[in-house]
Amino acid sequence: MISLKHSADLKFTSPAAYRIYVKGFLDESWSERLNGMTILNMFSDEGLPITKLYGQVCDQAELLGVLNSIYEMHLPLMSLRLGLDDNDDTE
Repeated sequence: MISLKHSADLKFTSPAAYRIYVKGFLDESWSERLNGMTILNMFSDEGLPITKLYGQVCDQAELLGVLNSIYEMHLPLMSLRLGLDDNDDTE
């Protein structure tokens, strides 16, 4: 779920910040292809390699471009969250 404080102002053509989690590791050199997203590699509690991508996109089309790049790299998408603050998650 997402926090309503972030989603209330969300429009198709407006900028927004996102956190995207994928299974596997990405080198920081992929940041440019992913629209300048910051790349952070980590391990899950189960020891799985996970990459957190976070940053702002100018609109939904740019977000789709990032997601398409992830798809083309065959990285399984684990989570997509609106906003940059991990504490905003409500499950």
